Amino acid sequence: MKALGRQILVEFYDCNSDVINDVAQVESILLEATRASKASIISHNFHKFSPHGVSGTVVIAESHVAIHTWPEYSYAAVDIFTCGETIDPWIIQDYMKNAFEAKNVSSMELKRGLFRVPEGEELLFKPKEAQQFSN
Repeated sequence: MKALGRQILVEFYDCNSDVINDVAQVESILLEATRASKASIISHNFHKFSPHGVSGTVVIAESHVAIHTWPEYSYAAVDIFTCGETIDPWIIQDYMKNAFEAKNVSSMELKRGLFRVPEGEELLFKPKEAQQFSN
C-alpha cells in the first residue's frame, strides 16, 4: 500500500498564551514553519476571535496547515497535511513547538489516500493529464 499523503494531528500544550493569542504572530509562525519545510505557499487566512483565540489556514501546493488556539488553556490544535514525498511535515511541527514555547506536544501521523500499487510502480500524486500542465 502506498499513500497519497501524510497528516499529522498535533496538540500543543502549555504554550505561551500571549503568542498563541496574537493573530499576527500565529500567522507569521505558520508561514515561517511552512517555508522551513520548503512547501509552496498558495494562500493564507487568519482570524482573531474575541475575547481570545486564533484560527487560520495556510494552503500549500502540497495540501494545508490549519490551527485553532485556546490561549485561556495555553493550547493549540494543529493539522498538518502534506502530499507527495518532498515535504517533511515534522519540520513544521518542530518549528511551531519552539515558536509557541510549548512544553508538551502530542502528535499522531496518519497515512491518507492508501492505494494498492503494482510492484515497481509509483503512486502518482497528480493525474497524468494534470502533470503535463504543471510547472
